[in-house]
Amino acid sequence: MAAESGRKLFVGPRFRRIRQQLGLSQTQIAEGLGLSPSYINLIERNQRPVTAQILLRLAETYDLDLRDLATSDEDRFFAELNEIFSDPLFRQIDLPKQELRDLAELCPGVTHALQRLYAAYTEARRGETMVAAQFADRNETPSTRFEANPIERVRDLIEANRNYFPELETAAETLRDEINVGAQDLFAALIERLRERHSTTVRIMPVDVMRETLRRWDRHRRQVLLSEMVDPAGRVFQLAIQLGLAECGTLFDSICNRAGPLDDTARRLYRITLANYYAAAVMMPYQPFLAAAEQLGYDLQVLARRFSAGFEQACHRLTTLQRPNARGVPFFLLRVDNAGNVSKRFSSGTFPFSKFGGTCPLWNVHSTFDTPDRLLQQVVELPDGSRYFSVAQTLRRPATPWPHPRPRFAIGLGCEIRHASKLVYTSGMDLDKVEGTPIGVNCRLCERENCSQRAEPPLTRSLILDENTRRVSSFSFSSAREL
Repeated sequence: MAAESGRKLFVGPRFRRIRQQLGLSQTQIAEGLGLSPSYINLIERNQRPVTAQILLRLAETYDLDLRDLATSDEDRFFAELNEIFSDPLFRQIDLPKQELRDLAELCPGVTHALQRLYAAYTEARRGETMVAAQFADRNETPSTRFEANPIERVRDLIEANRNYFPELETAAETLRDEINVGAQDLFAALIERLRERHSTTVRIMPVDVMRETLRRWDRHRRQVLLSEMVDPAGRVFQLAIQLGLAECGTLFDSICNRAGPLDDTARRLYRITLANYYAAAVMMPYQPFLAAAEQLGYDLQVLARRFSAGFEQACHRLTTLQRPNARGVPFFLLRVDNAGNVSKRFSSGTFPFSKFGGTCPLWNVHSTFDTPDRLLQQVVELPDGSRYFSVAQTLRRPATPWPHPRPRFAIGLGCEIRHASKLVYTSGMDLDKVEGTPIGVNCRLCERENCSQRAEPPLTRSLILDENTRRVSSFSFSSAREL
């Protein structure tokens, strides 16, 4: 983030968040920057600007990247608030967009609390529907308990950490330094590590024994059982997970405890997520992977091959490269099936994923199922004018035994248009002149008119019905925002 010497920057809430992430009091950070505690207090209350000199001193003293003071979090918080307040529940409230943006910038904690409250509300509505169905079917139960969705809770925790866990990166780097082998020999080295350190053997088992299970830890025989259906990259990944559970359990618990109160389901899911993160960091160590990504122009196929990883593993790893002063391109990632269901959603950038709906069908991640062997490129533009570049491709999942269907997924990976020139996929493209495909976050939030792909009218507009007229879109709606 560049700051001109004469420009006044009021970034109090972001400054306070960085201070808290560093674990410093106002007095401590004032001493480090050579300022008075009262001046720090005024900065955090947006009553004094942050000068370029203070920014540079902050970066040098605490080894920070000035992009930490950029507006990516505020943009994401604003998108979340906009989605929440588009619900018909708030239709009678005249809430200007600027007030939402002010709230996102000045009170990020309140924004997060509102998001969790709305998530609990939508979950409760879903629960009421389930109870009604139970009564209708005369299938009543003595007690029914509906808890917040643990998957969304864990996704929130990942976002709160910007999909970057430095302790896990350090642990993975330590392991790779100790075993000191290349990617091609990693599987054998992990087997040896499990044998030497944990008296554990690894066996590849027939599918008729493992059935639908890919990995199983046999505690009594101290064996890790892997299905023969798991491909080589998957076998390394599964062994790295098992090793992480054996060696980093205390670290996983520490990160979970830092998240505050979690019910048992959310805590277990969070631990599994952290183990998966650790496994990816073992396969693709941070610094070598980042260096290779930048050298190769983020060529996904070559990156995956160089680190003996799968396409999805390489894409996912790219979203975690957020180490201060050693950041990669801030990517976002989406995994969908051929019915449009979202099963993965990660972002280290500003892309406004919908938390309570699907995705826009005009995004070509959905088109990849028609061209399974091609990587598709696309420049997309959201209604607010923000532009992104994305690539998308279907996944080649391992074969499954008859009669199970072979899973079909597609990965969409993208970044803000200002970063796209670093990608080999934009070679020869004039990104300033390429017309972006107009997309929305999802149909219920998108206010674009005459979209032939629209599945439902926007929540913020009144539906217009005319039996004598048929338009391109299945839904016509008023141009005035409904209050």
